[in-house]
Amino acid sequence: MKHATLLIVEDDAGIQEMLNYSLSQEGYTLHSAFTVKEGWEVVENKAIDLVLLDWMLPDNSGIDLLHRIRKYHSKLPVIMVTAKAEEEDRILGLDVGADDYVTKPFSVRELNSRIQAILRRAMPDEQPIQLGELFLDPVSHRVKVGENQLELSPTEFRLLHYFMGHTDRVFSRSQLLDQVWGERVYVEERTVDVHIRRLRIQLHSYHLDSLLQTVHGSGYRFSKQV
Repeated sequence: MKHATLLIVEDDAGIQEMLNYSLSQEGYTLHSAFTVKEGWEVVENKAIDLVLLDWMLPDNSGIDLLHRIRKYHSKLPVIMVTAKAEEEDRILGLDVGADDYVTKPFSVRELNSRIQAILRRAMPDEQPIQLGELFLDPVSHRVKVGENQLELSPTEFRLLHYFMGHTDRVFSRSQLLDQVWGERVYVEERTVDVHIRRLRIQLHSYHLDSLLQTVHGSGYRFSKQV
Protein backbone atom coordinates (compact mmCIF):
# COMPACT_ATOMS: atom_id res chain seq x y z
CA MET A 1 0.00 0.00 0.00
CA LYS A 2 1.37 3.38 -1.03
CA HIS A 3 3.21 5.37 1.66
CA ALA A 4 3.19 2.51 4.18
CA THR A 5 6.17 2.34 6.54
CA LEU A 6 7.90 -1.04 6.88
CA LEU A 7 10.54 -2.31 9.30
CA ILE A 8 12.93 -4.99 8.00
CA VAL A 9 14.56 -6.97 10.83
CA GLU A 10 17.22 -9.04 9.07
CA ASP A 11 20.89 -9.63 9.92
CA ASP A 12 21.97 -10.59 6.38
CA ALA A 13 23.27 -7.36 4.83
CA GLY A 14 22.71 -8.68 1.29
CA ILE A 15 19.03 -9.45 1.93
CA GLN A 16 18.61 -6.10 3.70
CA GLU A 17 20.06 -4.28 0.70
CA MET A 18 17.94 -6.24 -1.78
CA LEU A 19 14.71 -5.67 0.17
CA ASN A 20 15.46 -2.00 0.76
CA TYR A 21 16.07 -1.43 -2.95
CA SER A 22 13.14 -3.50 -4.23
CA LEU A 23 10.53 -2.31 -1.73
CA SER A 24 11.58 1.34 -1.95
CA GLN A 25 10.73 1.09 -5.67
CA GLU A 26 7.19 0.16 -4.60
CA GLY A 27 6.82 3.42 -2.66
CA TYR A 28 7.33 2.15 0.90
CA THR A 29 9.19 4.06 3.59
CA LEU A 30 11.71 1.63 5.07
CA HIS A 31 13.55 1.20 8.36
CA SER A 32 16.24 -1.43 8.90
CA ALA A 33 17.35 -3.38 11.97
CA PHE A 34 19.93 -6.15 12.24
CA THR A 35 19.15 -7.38 15.76
CA VAL A 36 16.14 -7.92 18.05
CA LYS A 37 17.29 -4.98 20.18
CA GLU A 38 17.47 -2.62 17.20
CA GLY A 39 14.13 -3.87 15.89
CA TRP A 40 12.37 -3.23 19.19
CA GLU A 41 13.82 0.28 19.39
CA VAL A 42 12.38 1.09 15.96
CA VAL A 43 8.96 -0.35 16.86
CA GLU A 44 8.92 1.75 20.03
CA ASN A 45 10.02 5.00 18.39
CA LYS A 46 8.61 4.98 14.86
CA ALA A 47 5.11 4.62 13.45
CA ILE A 48 5.53 1.26 11.71
CA ASP A 49 2.74 -0.25 9.60
CA LEU A 50 4.25 -3.72 9.07
CA VAL A 51 7.33 -5.70 10.17
CA LEU A 52 9.31 -8.16 8.05
CA LEU A 53 11.00 -10.35 10.65
CA ASP A 54 13.78 -12.92 10.35
CA TRP A 55 13.78 -15.80 12.82
CA MET A 56 17.51 -16.27 13.42
CA LEU A 57 19.09 -13.02 14.63
CA PRO A 58 22.48 -12.55 16.32
CA ASP A 59 21.30 -11.39 19.75
CA ASN A 60 18.06 -13.33 20.15
CA SER A 61 15.30 -15.17 18.30
CA GLY A 62 12.89 -13.28 16.05
CA ILE A 63 10.17 -15.26 17.83
CA ASP A 64 11.09 -13.41 21.04
CA LEU A 65 10.62 -10.09 19.26
CA LEU A 66 7.29 -11.32 17.86
CA HIS A 67 6.18 -12.23 21.40
CA ARG A 68 7.03 -8.71 22.58
CA ILE A 69 5.26 -7.06 19.64
CA ARG A 70 2.12 -9.08 20.31
CA LYS A 71 2.23 -8.12 24.00
CA TYR A 72 2.64 -4.37 23.53
CA HIS A 73 1.58 -3.68 19.92
CA SER A 74 -0.95 -6.43 19.37
CA LYS A 75 -2.34 -5.20 16.04
CA LEU A 76 0.98 -4.43 14.31
CA PRO A 77 1.20 -6.80 11.30
CA VAL A 78 4.27 -9.08 11.16
CA ILE A 79 5.47 -11.31 8.31
CA MET A 80 8.12 -13.87 9.23
CA VAL A 81 10.75 -14.07 6.45
CA THR A 82 13.05 -16.95 7.35
CA ALA A 83 15.08 -19.93 6.19
CA LYS A 84 13.29 -22.14 8.76
CA ALA A 85 11.01 -23.99 6.38
CA GLU A 86 9.86 -26.97 8.44
CA GLU A 87 6.13 -27.32 9.03
CA GLU A 88 6.53 -27.13 12.83
CA ASP A 89 8.47 -23.87 12.47
CA ARG A 90 5.75 -22.37 10.30
CA ILE A 91 3.07 -23.49 12.76
CA LEU A 92 5.01 -22.01 15.70
CA GLY A 93 5.48 -18.68 13.94
CA LEU A 94 1.79 -18.43 13.07
CA ASP A 95 0.71 -19.61 16.53
CA VAL A 96 2.82 -16.93 18.21
CA GLY A 97 1.04 -14.34 16.09
CA ALA A 98 2.72 -13.84 12.71
CA ASP A 99 0.26 -12.67 10.06
CA ASP A 100 2.12 -14.57 7.34
CA TYR A 101 5.18 -16.79 6.93
CA VAL A 102 7.54 -16.59 3.93
CA THR A 103 10.49 -18.98 3.53
CA LYS A 104 13.86 -18.16 1.95
CA PRO A 105 14.64 -18.05 -0.88
CA PHE A 106 11.59 -16.02 -1.86
CA SER A 107 10.20 -13.93 -4.70
CA VAL A 108 10.11 -10.20 -3.92
CA ARG A 109 7.03 -9.90 -6.13
CA GLU A 110 5.22 -12.53 -4.07
CA LEU A 111 6.40 -10.96 -0.82
CA ASN A 112 5.10 -7.57 -1.96
CA SER A 113 1.73 -9.12 -2.84
CA ARG A 114 1.52 -10.57 0.67
CA ILE A 115 2.51 -7.22 2.19
CA GLN A 116 -0.20 -5.48 0.15
CA ALA A 117 -2.85 -8.02 1.19
CA ILE A 118 -2.05 -7.63 4.89
CA LEU A 119 -1.89 -3.84 4.71
CA ARG A 120 -5.27 -3.70 3.00
CA ARG A 121 -6.71 -5.51 6.01
CA ALA A 122 -4.74 -3.57 8.60
CA MET A 123 -4.61 0.02 7.40
CA PRO A 124 -7.37 2.61 7.09
CA ASP A 125 -8.26 3.56 3.53
CA GLU A 126 -10.80 5.87 1.90
CA GLN A 127 -13.77 3.96 3.29
CA PRO A 128 -15.85 5.65 6.01
CA ILE A 129 -15.21 4.51 9.57
CA GLN A 130 -18.01 4.09 12.11
CA LEU A 131 -17.32 3.52 15.82
CA GLY A 132 -20.59 3.62 17.70
CA GLU A 133 -22.11 7.07 17.09
CA LEU A 134 -18.80 8.47 15.84
CA PHE A 135 -18.58 8.56 12.03
CA LEU A 136 -15.64 9.71 9.88
CA ASP A 137 -15.63 10.03 6.09
CA PRO A 138 -12.08 10.43 4.67
CA VAL A 139 -13.35 11.54 1.24
CA SER A 140 -15.62 14.40 2.34
CA HIS A 141 -13.52 15.14 5.47
CA ARG A 142 -16.64 15.04 7.63
CA VAL A 143 -16.87 13.83 11.20
CA LYS A 144 -20.27 13.34 12.81
CA VAL A 145 -21.68 12.14 16.09
CA GLY A 146 -25.18 11.02 15.23
CA GLU A 147 -26.55 13.91 13.17
CA ASN A 148 -24.17 16.49 14.65
CA GLN A 149 -21.11 17.49 12.65
CA LEU A 150 -17.78 18.22 14.37
CA GLU A 151 -15.73 21.16 13.12
CA LEU A 152 -12.14 19.89 13.12
CA SER A 153 -8.99 21.48 11.79
CA PRO A 154 -7.16 19.51 9.05
CA THR A 155 -4.58 18.27 11.57
CA GLU A 156 -7.24 17.26 14.09
CA PHE A 157 -9.04 15.39 11.31
CA ARG A 158 -5.87 13.50 10.27
CA LEU A 159 -5.15 12.68 13.91
CA LEU A 160 -8.66 11.33 14.51
CA HIS A 161 -8.60 9.41 11.22
CA TYR A 162 -5.34 7.73 12.17
CA PHE A 163 -6.61 6.84 15.63
CA MET A 164 -9.93 5.47 14.35
CA GLY A 165 -8.09 3.33 11.82
CA HIS A 166 -5.74 1.93 14.47
CA THR A 167 -7.92 1.42 17.51
CA ASP A 168 -6.54 0.00 20.76
CA ARG A 169 -2.91 0.53 19.73
CA VAL A 170 -0.66 2.75 21.86
CA PHE A 171 1.31 5.41 19.96
CA SER A 172 4.06 7.59 21.36
CA ARG A 173 4.18 11.30 20.56
CA SER A 174 7.06 10.76 18.14
CA GLN A 175 5.14 8.03 16.31
CA LEU A 176 2.10 10.29 15.93
CA LEU A 177 4.31 13.13 14.70
CA ASP A 178 5.81 10.85 12.03
CA GLN A 179 2.46 9.46 10.90
CA VAL A 180 0.15 12.48 11.13
CA TRP A 181 2.50 15.43 10.64
CA GLY A 182 5.12 13.60 8.52
CA GLU A 183 8.74 12.63 9.15
CA ARG A 184 10.07 15.76 7.42
CA VAL A 185 7.93 18.20 9.42
CA TYR A 186 9.89 19.33 12.45
CA VAL A 187 7.61 20.34 15.32
CA GLU A 188 7.90 19.78 19.05
CA GLU A 189 6.31 16.74 20.67
CA ARG A 190 4.11 18.95 22.86
CA THR A 191 2.30 19.90 19.63
CA VAL A 192 0.72 16.44 19.82
CA ASP A 193 -0.56 17.17 23.34
CA VAL A 194 -2.12 20.43 22.15
CA HIS A 195 -4.04 18.72 19.34
CA ILE A 196 -5.05 15.83 21.57
CA ARG A 197 -6.49 18.33 24.04
CA ARG A 198 -8.41 20.15 21.27
CA LEU A 199 -9.77 16.86 19.95
CA ARG A 200 -10.90 15.84 23.43
CA ILE A 201 -12.74 19.16 23.82
CA GLN A 202 -14.66 18.42 20.61
CA LEU A 203 -15.50 14.89 21.75
CA HIS A 204 -16.36 15.97 25.29
CA SER A 205 -19.56 17.66 24.12
CA TYR A 206 -20.85 14.20 23.18
CA HIS A 207 -19.33 12.37 26.18
CA LEU A 208 -16.85 10.61 23.89
CA ASP A 209 -13.62 12.18 25.17
CA SER A 210 -12.85 9.02 27.17
CA LEU A 211 -12.28 7.20 23.86
CA LEU A 212 -8.99 9.11 23.55
CA GLN A 213 -6.92 7.72 26.40
CA THR A 214 -3.57 8.71 27.87
CA VAL A 215 -1.27 5.76 28.54
CA HIS A 216 1.14 7.14 31.11
CA GLY A 217 4.77 6.76 30.13
CA SER A 218 3.87 5.53 26.63
CA GLY A 219 1.58 7.91 24.73
CA TYR A 220 -2.02 7.77 23.57
CA ARG A 221 -4.57 5.13 22.60
CA PHE A 222 -8.00 5.38 20.94
CA SER A 223 -10.43 2.82 22.33
CA LYS A 224 -13.32 1.23 20.48
CA GLN A 225 -15.54 1.61 23.53
CA VAL A 226 -16.20 4.30 26.08
